[in-house]
Amino acid sequence: MSDAISHALDAHHDDHHGPAKGFKRWLFTTNHKDIGTLYLTFSLVMLFVGGFMALLVRTELFEPGTAFLNPEQFNQMTTMHGLIMVFGVIMPAMAGLANWMVPLMIGAPDMALPRLNNWSFWLLPFAFSMLLSTMLMSGPAPDFGWTFYAPLSTTYGPKSTDFFIFSIHMMGVSSIMAALNIVVTIFNMRCPGMTWMKMPIFVWSWLVTAFLLLAVMPVLAGCVTMMLMDRHFGTSFFNAAGGGDPVLFQHVFWFFGHPEVYILILPGFGVISTVIPTFAHKKLFGYTSMVYATVMIAVLGFVVWMHHMFVTGAPYGAQLFFMYATMLVAVPTGIKVFNWVATIFRGSITFETPMLFALGFLVMFTLGGFSGLMLALVPSDYQYRDSYFVVAHFHYVLVSGSLFTILAAIYYWLPKWTGRMYSERLGQWHFWLSVIGMNMTFLPMHFLGLAGMPRRIPDYALQFTDFNQVCTIGAFIFGLGQLIFLYIVIKECFSKRAPDLRDQVWEGAIGLEWTLPSPPPYHTFAVIPHV
Repeated sequence: MSDAISHALDAHHDDHHGPAKGFKRWLFTTNHKDIGTLYLTFSLVMLFVGGFMALLVRTELFEPGTAFLNPEQFNQMTTMHGLIMVFGVIMPAMAGLANWMVPLMIGAPDMALPRLNNWSFWLLPFAFSMLLSTMLMSGPAPDFGWTFYAPLSTTYGPKSTDFFIFSIHMMGVSSIMAALNIVVTIFNMRCPGMTWMKMPIFVWSWLVTAFLLLAVMPVLAGCVTMMLMDRHFGTSFFNAAGGGDPVLFQHVFWFFGHPEVYILILPGFGVISTVIPTFAHKKLFGYTSMVYATVMIAVLGFVVWMHHMFVTGAPYGAQLFFMYATMLVAVPTGIKVFNWVATIFRGSITFETPMLFALGFLVMFTLGGFSGLMLALVPSDYQYRDSYFVVAHFHYVLVSGSLFTILAAIYYWLPKWTGRMYSERLGQWHFWLSVIGMNMTFLPMHFLGLAGMPRRIPDYALQFTDFNQVCTIGAFIFGLGQLIFLYIVIKECFSKRAPDLRDQVWEGAIGLEWTLPSPPPYHTFAVIPHV
């Protein structure tokens, strides 16, 4: 009875306070669903921009010698690809999922700070327009790698570096505002009865991620501000000739950079903890330990940054501490993997597309975690560092840990958002092309790295040719798979077929979002639910 009244009130509310029409709707919207859609759309566009750059890089590396990118252009492509994928694809996509789902999961009518929410999104297109505009300038675009180490980015950086610095500042402000909004929403707008230990794991994972963002984005802002001061105001933070230290840059950057890895991955853990129980038709195993493991991963993420710097001449005591601290991160991560496997064990499993991506994540992320443990060992790290082994590890963790989880989330919630079911056959084609393409691309890189091939080089010795050709073919297979995904999303979002799904789209799904119609009305929870 109360659900029926709620639906009727929602419909009535829609009639009088529905979305504006045309472009103004998207420019001025403060509705969490609209802003979530904007984030996800922006991320999708950036996925193909950054993916195109990756394909240019892989095409250049198909065989030794210069094909069509000279070394400077190659460096620009690798730099832009990394920056776009981290700051323009994964982070906005995760923020889009948070905007869409967190209010629905906690029974809130909207985000706590809706106007701030609008601003946090609209900073992003301007930030990335500024970043991409550097490719049209008379001098070279940023060409120092996505980690922009000094002095390559300070003393020797191209003039376009200043535009890069300001774009990073705008991205950081956007992330801080979005994180602040999520924290305030979760603290203050949970519906009656939703205690901390009744919150969905996805909400928990985003709460922890938001605190990470608030802690480390100012560090990145400080880092790029010091770069700007070194470039134009006569300081020498990172300039050895003036008494500074380039290694200081690495300390500051990686104090941001390693928690950033968990910012990219923890929301994905929340997605997997939602998808696996649904399709295993079982309650999540070890809810409480999952929450504590999420918090412990975030805490330990702050004390492992120097494992990126073992080869800089760090003292033995520091090397030992950071080696053991890095290996300790495997404990809460292992708890999560064990709980996911235990949830699957003896479950009544069905293999719809979201579950396929979740299982793909589980296998490949675990492999990436094992290679991470190899990199954590100081003696072996001297062999692996700055080789293609690191490239392989990084992509095994982030493609499966972030991109696959985002794809699982979209396949899981897209029918809820649109009220229409996508083609399961096309979804499975997308999954298998992505898995095959990803493993063809990045698995051989482990062996290239062990054989001595350095990362970020536009040319290589003849003996590395065969594996590089396999990597390039795999990259194009992976790219083809994402075109199928694009077709699925466009088809479902712009279909003229009337919504025809029930409220609970998936049989095993639980949570407040599944009590709403499919698609949810523009304004939800006019009557606040009780848990």
